[in-house]
Amino acid sequence: MRLNLTEFRPRTGPREHRVVQPRDTLRHTSLTAPEPVGMILGDHDGLNRLAGLFSFAAYSRHTVVHIPLRDGVPPDEGWGQRVDLVLSHHSYGLRPSKWPELRHALTAGCPLSVRTDEARTERDAVGWRRRWGRADFRDHLRHTTHARTFFLFGSRDVFAESAMALAHAAGWGPRQERVAQGYSALVSGIAGLTQPPGGGHPYEVMVCFKAYPPYAHFKRPGA
Repeated sequence: MRLNLTEFRPRTGPREHRVVQPRDTLRHTSLTAPEPVGMILGDHDGLNRLAGLFSFAAYSRHTVVHIPLRDGVPPDEGWGQRVDLVLSHHSYGLRPSKWPELRHALTAGCPLSVRTDEARTERDAVGWRRRWGRADFRDHLRHTTHARTFFLFGSRDVFAESAMALAHAAGWGPRQERVAQGYSALVSGIAGLTQPPGGGHPYEVMVCFKAYPPYAHFKRPGA
């Protein structure tokens, strides 16, 4: 997949950062923070581009991927606070408390086009799933919500797994029953979120497909 991005090189103190954003808003895609259940709700284009952005993040250890999702069309269903999304590798050391300062410095960006490798993403996602459930498994997605932004901190393989979950939703969501009438369809979810000690309802982010109106223009594949 080819992604059209905007690249920024802001400084905070002595450090230069590399931050990228999608060049165009994902107009019909939104995210609500998991408290403890959140939801990504999007059309085919939005979910497909999100999959590409997760794939890009998987192989970009020195880059912060910022996806503004509060700027799109407000969804007509769902719950909770709408938030933006930030993807960063554990090793980058991004602190959510410093994000407002860094985001404020995102000016004068440069256009950037990149191409993702779906075959490599799938291989790494399969490797993550094979290790999932082992007693020594530690490859989780650390997460927090701060400044109306949901942060996911992960590694190559767990970001690749999330990319495949979003690609699956983009591909199979339009095939679900009743989506042509404007209903949403739960298709997949973001796996591997860290869970708090002591039990309770687990944190989860559902991935749902929803066509955008006017629904008369939407046709299910094969219909």
